[in-house]
Amino acid sequence: MPETLLELHAQALRLFGERLRAVKDDQWGASTPCTEWDVRALVNHVTGEQLWIPPMVTDGRTVEELGDAFSGDVLGEDPHAAWDAASAAAHAAFAAPGALDRTVRLSYGPALGTAYCSELTADCVVHTWDLCRGIGADDRLPDNLVEFSIKEVMPYADSLAASGMYAEPLEVPAGANAQTRLLALLGRKG
Repeated sequence: MPETLLELHAQALRLFGERLRAVKDDQWGASTPCTEWDVRALVNHVTGEQLWIPPMVTDGRTVEELGDAFSGDVLGEDPHAAWDAASAAAHAAFAAPGALDRTVRLSYGPALGTAYCSELTADCVVHTWDLCRGIGADDRLPDNLVEFSIKEVMPYADSLAASGMYAEPLEVPAGANAQTRLLALLGRKG
């Protein structure tokens, strides 16, 4: 039976959380494939993304209304606790009855909750790989999350580089596995 979007979202959050718990005290400043972010900044970014979900999905707030509410350091003294709280609240917001059918007003315009959840699931998957690379952990991602992320990212992969948030897509080597194809779409060499 195929997994539901909520199951995939929960799996992606758990995977990132597992890798986060593997970060050693001396690795927070390590570089990541996201050239402007070290490990702490990457974790801060992904945690911050989770913090946006409840007010936008549950409360119907907009990016403009929230302003810079989640700018700066959202990790505080305990990054693990910050992640656990943010990811649990984010998943609960998406799992609430009717949440995936609601319209969410994002920075680029209105989108259904399903689209927002799909986007953030794929983003969490790719940033898990970034985190693994930053801390030298096993960077193999679950096949189901990779396949889901490819399908999510494929329609807009070319526009991601234009946004300045991702590098240009890379050429995919012949015979590349799914994870390599996903990473290449997002300008990462696996």
